[in-house]
Amino acid sequence: MTAHIVIDHVSKVFDGDGRRMVALQDISLEIPHGQFVCLLGPSGCGKSTLLNAVAGFAPPTTGRVLADGVPVAGPGPERGMVFQEYALFPWMTVEQNVGFGLEIKGMARAQIAARVGGLLKLLSLEDFAKRYPKDLSGGMRQRVAIARVLALDSPILLMDEPFGALDALTRRNLQDELLRLWAELKKTVIFVTHSIEEAIYLADRIVVMTYRPGTIKRDLLVDLPRLRDPAAPEFNALKRELGLMVMEEQQRHHDAEIKAAAVD
Repeated sequence: MTAHIVIDHVSKVFDGDGRRMVALQDISLEIPHGQFVCLLGPSGCGKSTLLNAVAGFAPPTTGRVLADGVPVAGPGPERGMVFQEYALFPWMTVEQNVGFGLEIKGMARAQIAARVGGLLKLLSLEDFAKRYPKDLSGGMRQRVAIARVLALDSPILLMDEPFGALDALTRRNLQDELLRLWAELKKTVIFVTHSIEEAIYLADRIVVMTYRPGTIKRDLLVDLPRLRDPAAPEFNALKRELGLMVMEEQQRHHDAEIKAAAVD
């Protein structure tokens, strides 16, 4: 498989209030077409910062990101982004929210209706087409947010803890839905999470990041068959292995906070 996304020696530094914070330090990854990659680590390890660099929202201080060999200089239609917050327009219906980006692109109404209708059916939302976001559960709102990104047919799907605010049952249902869509649509996915179980359940590959500055602690392929059983011994063995890595970084985070408080 050829590289769909190349992250080439990326570093990101934030300066403010007289302080300099190195969020990412010399990160390099190559992600093939169609691979599902999870970025895993505790808060403050730079997962979202790295995702935003790939999305084009926050260009790296040094290094570069390429999508299909083209340097990323800003947001682009080949990279669709799903956030933890649903970010739906409350005054628009479900079908209007999903079709909004297509209207902006100038697509004909008949084409918009056909594509939106197909996506609503794919995501079991066809009965809610005329509803407004306030009438939907959190899980349904996130389905609408995913459908809106899929409507643009971006080959790369970037997801920043999209299921983090959902209850456990809804979260598992949407994980299964996402895996079904990924298998059917052949997207390249980068998925940010702090849940070890979620990363193992979803990913072909897990990239564990260190606490600040964010670097790659471990890059591993998940050699488990799909669909994955969280009760299986192999699943739990990997969960324990990753848990130790993440706990190390959480301790580093804790120690850094204590040190900073003492200095202040």
